[in-house]
Amino acid sequence: MAVAVRAIKTPVTMLAVAISFVLGAQAHAQDQAPPPPPQTTPAADATELDVVRVTGYRASLERALDIKRGEAGVVDAIVAEDIANFPDMNLAESLQRIPGVTITRESGEGRNISVRGLGADFTRVRINGMEALTTVGGTDTSGGTNRGRGFDFNVFASDLFSQLVVRKTSSAEVEEGSLGATVDMRTARPFDYDGFTFAASGQLGYNDLSSDTNPRATALISNTWADNRFGALLSVAFTDRELVEEGSGSGRWASGTSNGGFDPSSPYTPALGADVFHPRIPRYSLIHHDQQRVGVTGALQFAPSRDTEISFDMLYAKIDAERTEDYIEAISFSRGASAGGKPNTIVRDGAVDDRGNLVYGVFDNVDIRSESRIDEWTTEFTQFALSGEHRFNDAVKMNALVGRSKSEHENPIQTTVIMDKFDVDGYSYDYRGNSRLPVFDYGIDPTDPNGWTLAEIRLRPQYVDNTYDTARLDVDWSLTPGFRLKAGLQRKEYSFETTELRRASELDVPTLTPEQLAELTKQVSAYDIPATPGTWVVPDIAAFDQRFGLYSNSGTLQVLPRPVNDRSVTETADSVFVQADFSTDLGQIPFSGNVGVRYVQTSMDSTGYATVSGAPIQARVSREYSDVLPSMNLVAEVAPDMLLRFGAAKVMARSGLGSLTPGVTVNVAGGARTVSGGNPDLDPFRAKTYDLGFEWYYGDGALFGVGLFYKDIDTYVQTVRETRIYADSGLPASLLAGTGASPTDEFVFSVPVNTPGGPLRGAELNLQQPFSFLPGRWSNLGVQFNYTYVDAEISYLDGAGEEIMRTSMVGLSDNAYNATLYYEGDVFSGRVSGTYRSDYLTSVPGRDGNDVEGVKGTTTFDASISWKINDRLQLTLEGLNLTDEYQDEWVDSVADRSSVYYHTGRQYMLGMRYRF
Repeated sequence: MAVAVRAIKTPVTMLAVAISFVLGAQAHAQDQAPPPPPQTTPAADATELDVVRVTGYRASLERALDIKRGEAGVVDAIVAEDIANFPDMNLAESLQRIPGVTITRESGEGRNISVRGLGADFTRVRINGMEALTTVGGTDTSGGTNRGRGFDFNVFASDLFSQLVVRKTSSAEVEEGSLGATVDMRTARPFDYDGFTFAASGQLGYNDLSSDTNPRATALISNTWADNRFGALLSVAFTDRELVEEGSGSGRWASGTSNGGFDPSSPYTPALGADVFHPRIPRYSLIHHDQQRVGVTGALQFAPSRDTEISFDMLYAKIDAERTEDYIEAISFSRGASAGGKPNTIVRDGAVDDRGNLVYGVFDNVDIRSESRIDEWTTEFTQFALSGEHRFNDAVKMNALVGRSKSEHENPIQTTVIMDKFDVDGYSYDYRGNSRLPVFDYGIDPTDPNGWTLAEIRLRPQYVDNTYDTARLDVDWSLTPGFRLKAGLQRKEYSFETTELRRASELDVPTLTPEQLAELTKQVSAYDIPATPGTWVVPDIAAFDQRFGLYSNSGTLQVLPRPVNDRSVTETADSVFVQADFSTDLGQIPFSGNVGVRYVQTSMDSTGYATVSGAPIQARVSREYSDVLPSMNLVAEVAPDMLLRFGAAKVMARSGLGSLTPGVTVNVAGGARTVSGGNPDLDPFRAKTYDLGFEWYYGDGALFGVGLFYKDIDTYVQTVRETRIYADSGLPASLLAGTGASPTDEFVFSVPVNTPGGPLRGAELNLQQPFSFLPGRWSNLGVQFNYTYVDAEISYLDGAGEEIMRTSMVGLSDNAYNATLYYEGDVFSGRVSGTYRSDYLTSVPGRDGNDVEGVKGTTTFDASISWKINDRLQLTLEGLNLTDEYQDEWVDSVADRSSVYYHTGRQYMLGMRYRF
């Protein structure tokens, strides 16, 4: 295993050597029978192509092109073994192979997607034709528990799905709710296969940072009976995953005058100025992740006659996770005088770089903090869908669907224990050698368990539920061979509910002597980050639980509902559409497309807790709004195999769930102090979109495509942030009870508002080239390449409604590309993929006096090779994140101040696949 690990660290070399070996020495190998050609289906509907069985990577690429070519709108697809064979941990990582799709990662794997610069909240996901939403938990630096509309793809293994389609343009028959794209995910059905089918795979994974090995397995069984009139299918996927995430963080950077400024008697006076910035919570971070993911799909299909087909689809997925976070940090710089913080800290020495960063400092009277946090959370997703199609005659057919999807996220244990050492002299940090990985000297022996004081015990269980109930009825009427009329109606009921529990006072902790506290500690050690401390002592949460019964829910450890984070949203969307599909000739040019309009009325009820006379009072707000959404998609075959596309539509996306609450949330976590309020009167995002594309299918499996797109965003939702003293906000001081914060502290106040938006424009380039024209085995080579450029400028406002800056949209990378070199032979196959996305913003305006906040661009490389033993058995070796890319988050576009710098190591998987 070690030899394979060393070899795969250079993926391009690995594949080149392997291909050369195969081309030069494989002539004596027994040739295997080529895979059967893809099955064909009647041409009545392009969407009916999804029942084709595809085998072989190159065949699956051709199948994806068939879907793309046959659609009236702009779509991209991944089919069958595209998903099964790419070295991807989950669906988000599979989707990033599609032009215009970029991803964000959590604990080393894909979590959310962005399409054409528009983030997860602007992208709708449908599973088997029904909208769905899954949410999971995360670290605070990655956004924590998802209480928004963004779909968390890491709930699912990619092996559960047979087809992914990303719809980048709108049509009336596809329901509303997206500014970026609609992602259709489809699980397998028995009629996709010819009779009995069984397939299974198993892999053993190894992470070179944690040195852990973990299993991964999938299996599918399917059969049809009664002359293919009845079928059943079951598939299962399981993944066990352990990894380490480690690095350095700063808790953002603040000016020298924030929180009252440093002690004015400090000898190093440059640190005292408003134009010099220092890290708020400089710290070393060590995070352990332990996840088990299981997924099950089931399908029954029944065709009582040639004109009727009924399908029942079931999907179940569950991810269980335990995450332990250990930190050692200086907490004083983020706190005011009342907490013995920054104004009590003396700056003895320092260094300021040419961008105003205090990159080196030596300090006295610093409070050193060691904390440990454990999260145990589960997300359970279920979906049931009953659908049917009936043809009344050759001209008229009807489709119906009814179903429910539900995501239940439970985080019953979110426990943090904190201990401090006060007024330490000689603390220092040094970013001069590496702006991302500073060297710390804590002024104490960080491995010594003696002399600490127990400061806080936080118990914060939380829960998030999302449910969709959907009913839809469509009629398709073929009036002439070149003209179809479609119409339908739909009701979609969506409910969101979140609850958080907390102790009455997190500062109410047992009285322990330093010796007693020392008995409740343990040591943790870093892995390979070249920065101090290497090893340090942290609270042992298991020991605290054994001694004090942390989860007894009694006495001072009782947890109660936290009203400011107890809220819900219920939406009912009733819609109706009519659409005309046509196909004709303009002279010698085949011309087709669709024109339609969709009308939707949204009714919304939202609840939250507001504060009236110091007491939490539940508030409920109801409202309705409607949208008329016309759309058009046109396709002209200007020359054989050359398509010219044009699309135009009005689109809408509903506001974020957290923005719609009528309440206010006050949050204190260490040095972070925030107040966030909702705005249930927000209008949805609305835009006019235009697409122009050219596609040339110049050979089997070959494509050259160019696309231009423009979105005129009429209505945008922006979070206005201001930093001010809590006492000046008018909120009662009672909301700070038990938090350790004072009314004289500075808080970041956030409120969502509607803004004018702005234009978004971009271009896509897509190339797919099999080298079939080359001689011999060289013809098995091929490449895929896509590139996307996006530009968008949004007006950002301050609390008074005045424009303070005009800059890029949050979550938008200007440049993104994906490149794959593959070899697909009868026996040997291999692939190397590289994916890049440029910097993107995460917060505008930034906090603590920084103009913006963002994430550095990333380039990741994955590779896979496989060896076909016989027609049924195949060996595989895969590698992910082969360059061990770091997650690099920053604040301020000019000063480039490091906020988070973590990595998770390389992942290798050795396995086999069997098919009968």
